[in-house]
Amino acid sequence: DYYIGEWKDGKVNGKGKFEHLKGSIYEGNWKDNFQDGEGIETWPDGSVYKGNYSRGQKKGKGIFKWKDGATYEGEFDLNQINGVGVYIFKDKRKYSGEWKNNKMDGQGIFEWPDGRKYIGDYKDDKKDGEGLYEWPDGRKYKGSWKNGKQHGEGYFYCAKKNIWKKGIWNNGKRVKWIEEENEKIDF
Repeated sequence: DYYIGEWKDGKVNGKGKFEHLKGSIYEGNWKDNFQDGEGIETWPDGSVYKGNYSRGQKKGKGIFKWKDGATYEGEFDLNQINGVGVYIFKDKRKYSGEWKNNKMDGQGIFEWPDGRKYIGDYKDDKKDGEGLYEWPDGRKYKGSWKNGKQHGEGYFYCAKKNIWKKGIWNNGKRVKWIEEENEKIDF
C-alpha cells in the first residue's frame, strides 16, 4: 500500500492518491487519514465509484459503475445505497426511486426494456403496498401488493374490452372478481 499526496499535522489531509496492494485505487480529498469529500475509487475488476465520501465511507451523491455494466446514480450513506437514486441493471431494466440499505424501499418506478412498468411502493427489494403495473398491450393492475405479488384488493383494466374489473388477489393469483366497472378509474 502507498499514498502520494498532501499531509497536515502528521495526517493525510488535502488531495492525494492511495493505491492498495490488491489493486484498488482512491484518488481525491482526505481529512484526518480518511477519504473525505469528492473522490474516485477504482477496483481491479473495472468497477468505479465517483462521488462524495465522509470519514472513509461513501456518503452523499455519487455514481457507481459495476464491471457487468450496471450503474447507480444517487445517494449513498455508510457505504450503501440509501436515499433516492436511479439503478440501471446490466439487462437495461431501470429502477428510479427510494433505497434503504442497498434495497429498493419506498416509492419507486421500475421499467423493463419490453415496455412493462410498475409505479408504487417497495419494501425490501419487492413490490409491497400500493402500486400500478402496466403491460405493453395496455392491460393494467392497480391495487395492493405483498412480497412482490398482487395481494388483496385491486383493479384490472382489460384494454381489448375497455373494461375495468375489481377483484381480490392472493399471492399473485386472482381469487375472484368483485364487480365489473364501466366508469373511468383514475390511474
